[in-house]
Amino acid sequence: KMVDPTLAEMGKNLNEAMKMLEDNQRKLEEENEKKYARKDIPGPLQGSGQDMVSILQLVQNLMHGDEEEETSQAYRLQNVGEQGHMALLGHSLAAYISVLDRERLRKLTTRILSDTTLWLCRLFRYENGSAYYHEDDREGLLKICRLVIHTRYEDYTIEGFNVLYAKQPVIYISSAARTGLGQALCNQLGLPLSCMCRVPCNTMFGSQHQMDVALLDKLIKDDVESGKLPLLLVANAGTPGAGHTDKLGRLKELCEQYNMWLHVEGVNLATLALGYVSSSVLAATKCDSMTLTLGSWLGLPAVPAVTLYRHEDPSLSLAAGLTSSQAVEKLRALPLWLSLQYLGHDGIVERIKHASQLSQRLLENLKNLDFIKTSVEDELSSPVVVFKFFREYSNRDQTSHAAQASTIQHPIISNERHVYDTFNQWLGEQLAQLVPASGADVVELEDEGACVRFSPLMTAAVLGTEIQDVDQLVDCLKMKIPVLTSTLQLREEFEQEVRRTVGLLYIEDLSWPGLGVVRYNYQSDGKDDDKQEKELEKINTELLRKLNELESDLTFSLGPEFGGQKNCIYIGMVTEDLDVSELVETIAATGREIEENSRLLENMTEVVRKGIQEAQLQLQKANEERLLEEGLLRQIPVVGSVLNWFSPFQASPKGRTFNLTAGSLESTESTYVSKAQGTGTTPPPTPTSSLAKQRLPGQKIFKRSLRSSDGFSETSSVSHCDDLERTEQRPPTLSPGQEQGPSETDKTEEQEEVAQPTTKDTEDVPSDKSPNDCTKVEEQESQR
Repeated sequence: KMVDPTLAEMGKNLNEAMKMLEDNQRKLEEENEKKYARKDIPGPLQGSGQDMVSILQLVQNLMHGDEEEETSQAYRLQNVGEQGHMALLGHSLAAYISVLDRERLRKLTTRILSDTTLWLCRLFRYENGSAYYHEDDREGLLKICRLVIHTRYEDYTIEGFNVLYAKQPVIYISSAARTGLGQALCNQLGLPLSCMCRVPCNTMFGSQHQMDVALLDKLIKDDVESGKLPLLLVANAGTPGAGHTDKLGRLKELCEQYNMWLHVEGVNLATLALGYVSSSVLAATKCDSMTLTLGSWLGLPAVPAVTLYRHEDPSLSLAAGLTSSQAVEKLRALPLWLSLQYLGHDGIVERIKHASQLSQRLLENLKNLDFIKTSVEDELSSPVVVFKFFREYSNRDQTSHAAQASTIQHPIISNERHVYDTFNQWLGEQLAQLVPASGADVVELEDEGACVRFSPLMTAAVLGTEIQDVDQLVDCLKMKIPVLTSTLQLREEFEQEVRRTVGLLYIEDLSWPGLGVVRYNYQSDGKDDDKQEKELEKINTELLRKLNELESDLTFSLGPEFGGQKNCIYIGMVTEDLDVSELVETIAATGREIEENSRLLENMTEVVRKGIQEAQLQLQKANEERLLEEGLLRQIPVVGSVLNWFSPFQASPKGRTFNLTAGSLESTESTYVSKAQGTGTTPPPTPTSSLAKQRLPGQKIFKRSLRSSDGFSETSSVSHCDDLERTEQRPPTLSPGQEQGPSETDKTEEQEEVAQPTTKDTEDVPSDKSPNDCTKVEEQESQR
């Protein structure tokens, strides 16, 4: 059937027009969607989402950080072994198991929870116990406190805080407990801080980190008499600082007497899994509850802490939050359930035993080191080793030190303690930096001050600490002890030398681990404070730069970034062969040189300015004189040119030159006459420092020669060797009249020099120019 071409063309054009209209409508709708789209959606969530590779790359970048951060500060990731992989697998499996049907999920979680609880109670000798798994290690104690409150206050569920107000509860914790533990419990329980009682540690007998049982008994009696209710006692089986264990047996008797709950926590609870357990730690098995941190003990990442407890009423445990009816909550034990099966009993015991052997190895080595004082509970077996650098005084020094301390006892004791704390802080940081696998850190104890702590139960499984790491730690400690001793001895000498030196000011900074702090005092000439402060900063900065340029073993710095003195030179640790007087003299001389150069520059600037002004005046005066000599007619433009053509005027050029050495203006007439610029006055030679002394080959600056002076004598032939060397190095000086031949005086001197070796031949040991023969002569003379 034939179609009209006109109609076909018209239909085609209509279709194109409709398509164009639809495209325009679609573009308009897209623009409207973009216009009214939400602009508060974060970038990673915009669009249709990210792919898996991009997300994992982002996680990797966040974990490892920038390359600049890696180079500036090295970090050490946890040693995640196969047992760690099992723990990580447990978290993924817990998320997968949670999607099972309710009945199957209930059976599986009950089996996992009951198995893990039974295994832990058998491993750590805690019979007939229940377990609560929690992420925060303080959460278990918090739930135990709620359980005890529900138990001791029968109407607490109904009346709430009114029951507590009528009879205030009291929770007792040791003064050696974790910082902020009592305040955290009161905040979570809604109790006032008056409900928390801190029990002091022993002061007369026993360990100074154990709770004073007699004083605790007295505090409980006072609270009972005042109408309060003793509720709970938190004891330590390994204090957070020193790792000491409280007298748990006596504390349990005291708690039974006053119907109190006894909760125990600490690192020493890990030793309950070993075959031999000390009696002090074994008493923890009789307590009402204990908290175990298996993640750090066994090197398991992201596993929960466990609180084991004994209680007969399940309803109160449910009310306190120790048990849950939600099946998903029970899946917290899954990572431990997998990891404990993977390790087995032997693997668990081996890791805890290895940590105990590491601490024992370090303790045995520390006994043989001087100036190291340990603070351990048991010399035979101590899971935590705490030590510090402490220099014992000899009998003579101790007498003088006691005499000084009797006059000003409190300042000396406080300053001495502050200095030792600073030095031990530096020692702990150095050991942690040199041997990062050891896990050594610095702890602040109430009586001992700053100490170095080695707690392998908390770090060995995570960092992979081995016996060789402990030996390396001891070797580094042996290297640092002489440095600490020498610096401590030379601090007082350095202070005296600085106070005797003019131009230097000694700055007492007890928190600086080093020789001391010194400042060069700028002699101001009536300048204001701001300008004087800037000049002082400039001089001391330049002084620090020049001291660092010297070839010495000392470290000079501007001090710590925060809390340090301004415009000071901080000198670090030193060795015993340091020449303190030379060091102080060099600092003073270098400071004076910088100050003189600064003043010379200021004076030269002033001289140049005045010279320029004077030169301008003289040049203006010379121009006026030239105008008078040439006459008025020569200054007229046309007439002057004609007059100069008929009768040229010969005028000598006059100029001025400024002599920086003499600081004066000079005429340039001699320059135009001789066609060469004069050099002027020769500047004086730069004076050399008088501090430069002769050193042995390879001996650095600020080092004393350890050679004894007894080996040198006035009659030794070494002096003759030195005279010969000086004679060879001295150049001959001849006057113009001595070119033809030497004078009579010189002949006499030559005869004496020729006769000198003849005289030496008559000595016992002939001296030659070689240094070996000189050394032999020195040894024979020293033997005489």
